[in-house]
Amino acid sequence: MDLAKDVKYIKGVGPNRVKLLNKLKIYTLKDLITYYPRDYEDRSKPKNICDCVDEEETTIEAVACGKVVETRLPRKTMQKLLIRDETGTAIITWFNQTYLKSKFEIGKKYRFYGKINLKYGKIELTSPVFDEIDKKNNTGRIIPIYPLTYQLTQTTLRKIMENGIKEVAGNLKESLPNEILKEYNLQDINKAIVDIHFPKKLEDFETARYRLVFEELFSTQLALLALKNKTYNEEIGIEFDKNVHISDVIMKFPFNLTNAQRRVLEEIEKDMESRKPMNRLLQGDVGSGKTAVAMCAAYKAVKSGYQVAVMAPTAILATQHLENFKGMLDDLDIKSELLISGISKKKKEELLERLRNGERDILIGTHALIEENVEFKKLGLVVTDEQHRFGVKQRTKIAEKGKNPDVLVMSATPIPRTLALILYGDLDISIIDELPPNRKKIETFAVSKKLEQRVDAFIKKQIEQGRQAYIVCPLVEENEEMDLKSVEELYEKYQKEIFPEYRVTYIHGKMKPKEKDQIMLDFKNHKIDILISTTVIEVGVDVPNSNIMVIEDAQRFGLAALHQLRGRVGRGEYQSYCILKYEGKGENVRKRMEIMCKTNDGFVISEKDLELRGSGDFFGTMQHGLPEFKIANLFEDMDILKKAQRAAQNILLEDPKLENHKELLVLIDDKFHNRIEI
Repeated sequence: MDLAKDVKYIKGVGPNRVKLLNKLKIYTLKDLITYYPRDYEDRSKPKNICDCVDEEETTIEAVACGKVVETRLPRKTMQKLLIRDETGTAIITWFNQTYLKSKFEIGKKYRFYGKINLKYGKIELTSPVFDEIDKKNNTGRIIPIYPLTYQLTQTTLRKIMENGIKEVAGNLKESLPNEILKEYNLQDINKAIVDIHFPKKLEDFETARYRLVFEELFSTQLALLALKNKTYNEEIGIEFDKNVHISDVIMKFPFNLTNAQRRVLEEIEKDMESRKPMNRLLQGDVGSGKTAVAMCAAYKAVKSGYQVAVMAPTAILATQHLENFKGMLDDLDIKSELLISGISKKKKEELLERLRNGERDILIGTHALIEENVEFKKLGLVVTDEQHRFGVKQRTKIAEKGKNPDVLVMSATPIPRTLALILYGDLDISIIDELPPNRKKIETFAVSKKLEQRVDAFIKKQIEQGRQAYIVCPLVEENEEMDLKSVEELYEKYQKEIFPEYRVTYIHGKMKPKEKDQIMLDFKNHKIDILISTTVIEVGVDVPNSNIMVIEDAQRFGLAALHQLRGRVGRGEYQSYCILKYEGKGENVRKRMEIMCKTNDGFVISEKDLELRGSGDFFGTMQHGLPEFKIANLFEDMDILKKAQRAAQNILLEDPKLENHKELLVLIDDKFHNRIEI
């Protein structure tokens, strides 16, 4: 059995469906069987027709009373079937399903599952799924519900999943040691995989889920704790000069640091002067002054005789850092330079020569810093900005360009502290939980689509006063599943219908990095009035003149993402506004919009986000440099997380390098795809 087998060779897939599965990031047999259901429907217990309740989804076992009757309607056809059980009759309606005319035999029993409608005392089911009474494809059991992509149905994916699970039946290698399975009462892997997809009863699913969540969290904790142990136990870092005081550079700043910044700098200075290599996460809300802290740390490193690398996720952000660093440190005889992929070969060679000779103190750049030909004379400090764009491996790779340099990781994604301790198990944590006193609160308003014209009038007024606006929408292309306006469509609407007199352009993630950087630069230089964008602006550029952020379909975003987007405005002297356009009347939507309007505190928002949405979306991307969690929910599974952490700590106490637990090295390697070395 080969878990790396291409999914296209699984029975029921073929060349067309493989593209749809790839869209769901399912490329191999292993990806398929670990693509877990998001929900389940219990279709195993049928109800009598007379007991059916309006709006309830239920299973009915009944006999077909006649043939399917088809009626032609404008642009569609309608199929109706009368069914009966011992307690009453019901009418079933389908649309555009002509093939059903020959599907049912009079007097034969079938099982139907769908939503009940009570109309004028009559019971109706619209478009239910069904089976013959002796089959259990769509009914008569607990059915898994998977996250889908357009054109792939639940029925198709379930069938493919069944075939995939048949291929691995009983042959999966156990990934956890026996002592862990026994101590934490965990199910074996083969039963867990079957029961997570096709549980016979709901308790089976719970037992399987507990096992799989435990394994996922355990492997993450094990990797991060092992990494931290390696740093603490084996490596001797740089002891930076105790006579170089960070307070000296603070005096030169044209602004006062907040108490939170000063507290964090004390922690960093203490780290830098110790023999242990610093591995510190600096968390702070958008605009809290993380860059100023990084400059202070860079000053201490350079004045102690070392070089500094600063890695940013985009060329434009790296350029912005260069401007800031040069503005503050040039006068102190500290030389900074920029390395991004766009510079000419000759210039790059000259720059790298200066770096090797130690003529440059600080190198600021993008992923280009990781390239092999980038050599430092004496690298002492690595700063990575917006950590969630870089994996643990990349962080390690740049650090390898020096002899155990200190590492400072900056993240503007606020995470509740307890969670941060677990997520960044390999890092110490500093938090700037205070904004500079001159920051104006961004006024936030949540409005329904009915108020669009008033919003447009407000934007117009601001642009007439010389300001600029961001308009954000979630998707790049039309997708019938979600029916959201695409960036291009929205651009057409704003440019041609609403604001033909203004300079409108758009930006999205599928553009080339150079193109995106140019657009952001034009926006910064006020060559654009309105920028329509997907979330690519989340990690962004300071545009002090931009003071309006309109987020379309705000209900589609998590609170953390909304907060990050909102932080793109409020960068200058003008009062800034964030307008959340949303649809839907659900309690959850209302609560989330309310939180956004009430608070600008990212840490409060992240707590609420986890509470309301769980961690699936919050940590569902690899934004924290960690593998995505396929099944664990960090908010709901905190108890399992604590057990998993304890289990990882105990194993590493006895076996720090996992020499007696080779299966766990495989587990970590598999989980982190070679992004971590222990």
